[in-house]
Amino acid sequence: MMNGEMIAKSIAHTKKVGTSAIAKPRTLLSVQNVSRTFKIKGGGVTALKNASFDIADGSFTVVYGPSGSGKSTLLNCLVGLDKPSEGTVTYDGRDLYAMTPNERAFFRANTMGMVYQTNYWVNSLSVIENVALPLMFIGHSKEDATKGAYDSLVRVDMEKHAHKRPTDLSGGEQQRAALARALVNNPSYIVADEPTGNLDTQAGDSVINLLKYFNKTLLRTVILVTHNPVYLPVGDTLLTLQDGTVQAKTGDKLRQSIDDVFSDTANRMEQWKVTQ
Repeated sequence: MMNGEMIAKSIAHTKKVGTSAIAKPRTLLSVQNVSRTFKIKGGGVTALKNASFDIADGSFTVVYGPSGSGKSTLLNCLVGLDKPSEGTVTYDGRDLYAMTPNERAFFRANTMGMVYQTNYWVNSLSVIENVALPLMFIGHSKEDATKGAYDSLVRVDMEKHAHKRPTDLSGGEQQRAALARALVNNPSYIVADEPTGNLDTQAGDSVINLLKYFNKTLLRTVILVTHNPVYLPVGDTLLTLQDGTVQAKTGDKLRQSIDDVFSDTANRMEQWKVTQ
């Protein structure tokens, strides 16, 4: 069991090491033999089946699958929100579910940045005040949090909108502000859950390019959850889900897996054309 001070020291060490050039990236997140079963009347439903894979520090992982495939269940297990029925999830060697709920909350606040398809704004606050909230939650003064929020908005070219209300922004602008909020606490990794789902093509591509910038330039590990096959090639690791089963692909296997997805999509489209 670890207290907050021990977790904070470990997180600080992780961020420092994460920016160093090393020959072989260390494992940041490890999922081993994870299953998740939900109890329902008359039995249970297994949403995740014996998943095992690693996510390397500095990688860009795309999690792909149709609705109902288990993406949300997997994501919740990865970020410490939903304890697996079986198996372990570790961050830098530390078992997330050996922590207390308070320790996991501290871990999330200091280690990761989250972006969702639908943003949860405090509508009575300005954009910069919303972006500053994560820093204030972990003990920064209002002055320091506001400065950090402004710097984060600059990174995503949104500082000119700092004093507007979030609801006055377009969908694409709101997602850029959400990315600023995700990055404000200098996280080791960023989890983006369907961040382009409500956006047009141009705005969606802009968000993906920002995630690539965070990964390549700011050296942040990125996990992108999507059902859009167009974005499969942006990652160096692909996790495909189908009916709760996870397959991890990298390198040549990644390229072949992407080709298989597009080929399967084309075949299914052709099948529907024939039946019309």
